[in-house]
Amino acid sequence: MAHGPLPLAVAWVPPLPAAESAAGARFTQPRRWEDSCWRPRAGSPAWEKMAPRSSRGIAPAMLCGLSLFLGFPGLVWVQISVPPQSSPHTEPHPCHTCRGLVDSFNKGLERTIRDNFGGGNTAWEEEKLSKYKDSETRLVEVLEGVCSKSDFECHRLLELSEELVESWWFHKQQEAPDLFQWLCSDSLKLCCPSGTFGPSCLPCPGGAERPCGGYGHCEGEGTRGGSGHCDCQAGYGGEACGQCGLGYFEAERNASHLVCSACFGPCARCSGPEESHCLQCKKGWALHHLKCVDIDECGTERASCGADQFCVNTEGSYECRDCAKACLGCMGAGPGRCKKCSPGYQQVGSKCLDVDECETAVCPGENQQCENTEGSYRCICADGYKQMEGICVKEQIPESAGFFSEMTEDELVVLQQMFFGVIICALATLAAKGDLVFTAIFIGAVAAMTGYWLSERSDRVLEGFIKGR
Repeated sequence: MAHGPLPLAVAWVPPLPAAESAAGARFTQPRRWEDSCWRPRAGSPAWEKMAPRSSRGIAPAMLCGLSLFLGFPGLVWVQISVPPQSSPHTEPHPCHTCRGLVDSFNKGLERTIRDNFGGGNTAWEEEKLSKYKDSETRLVEVLEGVCSKSDFECHRLLELSEELVESWWFHKQQEAPDLFQWLCSDSLKLCCPSGTFGPSCLPCPGGAERPCGGYGHCEGEGTRGGSGHCDCQAGYGGEACGQCGLGYFEAERNASHLVCSACFGPCARCSGPEESHCLQCKKGWALHHLKCVDIDECGTERASCGADQFCVNTEGSYECRDCAKACLGCMGAGPGRCKKCSPGYQQVGSKCLDVDECETAVCPGENQQCENTEGSYRCICADGYKQMEGICVKEQIPESAGFFSEMTEDELVVLQQMFFGVIICALATLAAKGDLVFTAIFIGAVAAMTGYWLSERSDRVLEGFIKGR
């Protein structure tokens, strides 16, 4: 069996955006399916530590690869049938992946300390703890669980930054205790300090200390991407969210604090919350004596409705609604507001009403009758006739055959058996000279045979009785 295309199908992993590492590596290395599980780089201290331990060698990698394969039965098909560029899934920014890796690494540090030392001989634990704290054994234990088996981006980033993590673990912890800052920002250059964004880590609008004035989100904050544009909260606006937005006014402001409150409903700009505090009105309203008054678009040329529609004014706007079916153009709802009647309708007083075309002979076909409809009519076949090839022909009602003519051969055999059974029972009764015992047996036999036969033909019997056949 050929297995050539299989590694290619499983090998594709959505690429991270290119990012330079301290050693010049980039996030563009191809991935193999077996690399989805982290393994120490050959020759590294972690590798040397694990080499003598067979339980941490090839077997875990094989088991992890098998678990990935079994855990994702549709992986090969999905990667073949869905191109990467058409996938709706949005890959996380590398900075978020790096932050997740560091958070998981820190949890692993807490777990390894808690699991390995749980109380007892305090002096012994302190001696062993000092040796275990920065040991290769602990590093390997932490790295083994830092990425979940399905997190391919985490596994890729861990493989790329393995040397850096080992360097920090053995040489940089004292001078750079913050692994996230040292690895994600300074070494891999995937992240920026809080309040900054972009490749050069520029300050967000409003400053890095308080991006977007504290009233919005700076796009790309903390990453090497994004535009730095402020997405302001409701009620706030401006480049750095330092102003009140449309429909809000400054209720309170000082050097570091701004409170924006809503204006009265139709006010776009105002000096306070009352109706009389309006300075500018929203679309569909007009300012009159510091109050916003609704504009009736239906009474002006602002409304634009179709020929068979009429205008209905609403607060701040208008609606176009369809005229009644009886109207050709209208001034409002119903058949009494028509400008002209539609074909099939006639003016009766002030309304357009339906014309009953069936009052005249409008169906020329033989055996046809007229049926009036709203605004029109139709010709249908009269009772007892049906439409066939464009004409109305009399329906042929099939006469029901006799009751016994519908019997099958099997039913006929059963009936013959019943007949001979009745004759035999009758003769036996006569021979007994009217003995009550034999008479009861005779009646029971007849009833049993009749019930057996009728159970198969009860529906036909009932139909025969109803029709009187």
